[in-house]
Amino acid sequence: MPLDATNIRILNQLQQDASLTNVELASRIHLSPSPCLSRVKFLEQNGVIERRVALLNPQALGLSVNAFVRVRLSRHSTDVVERFAAAISDMDEVMELYLMSDFDYVLRVMMRDIDALERFATARVSRIEGVEQVKTDIVLRKQRHKTALPIHRTAADLTMVSDSYPRAAY
Repeated sequence: MPLDATNIRILNQLQQDASLTNVELASRIHLSPSPCLSRVKFLEQNGVIERRVALLNPQALGLSVNAFVRVRLSRHSTDVVERFAAAISDMDEVMELYLMSDFDYVLRVMMRDIDALERFATARVSRIEGVEQVKTDIVLRKQRHKTALPIHRTAADLTMVSDSYPRAAY
């Protein structure tokens, strides 16, 4: 997927504020609205822009505990791994789920309080078939949290626009 400087400017602006109207976005990147909209649609259709969301303040919603839960499985067979992932996917508290290189999982969870975290780890996660060990690390302070991907590039790094872009994008 070729990304020229204009597409990178579009993506950076949308990563900062996905609620921008097309006219506002076009103005910020110094492009007229029609080609701007064509480029955004192209980026969406090609999977570069997956979706647009609102980021909420967890504390404002009563979710004050952010924790990482490390899970060691008893076996690394496909059925145990898939069963665990399926069980976890139904748990709303799980914000992120990572299958790590040694077949163990790391979950990032958001909870109301420490008691809720304890119940989650002991009564729910540890009881999933195939779970051998559960360790919880509570986040004391968030030092940095980003949602924007690092896509800033210099002119020398850019893949120049190719014929894969529709003509209307210019």
